[in-house]
Amino acid sequence: DNRVLTEVRTIEQLDETLTAREHEVLELVGQGLSNKLIARQLQISEHTVKFHVSSISNKLGASSRTDAVRRGLRHGLITL
Repeated sequence: DNRVLTEVRTIEQLDETLTAREHEVLELVGQGLSNKLIARQLQISEHTVKFHVSSISNKLGASSRTDAVRRGLRHGLITL
């Protein structure tokens, strides 16, 4: 089925698009952590976390943190 092949290609493209750090940030956002807690856990600044969240949202076509997590889950990029 072409739809299944298209979905698999889309997942692979999204997976290749997100950096390793963006995957980490998306996982932590999915766990409900605030930017401050994510920054503390990854030992980066809150500004950098905000940058990563924005980049993730743009790459996934998400309109919010929640939408980014939903899309990440749907595409198998993260697990909860």
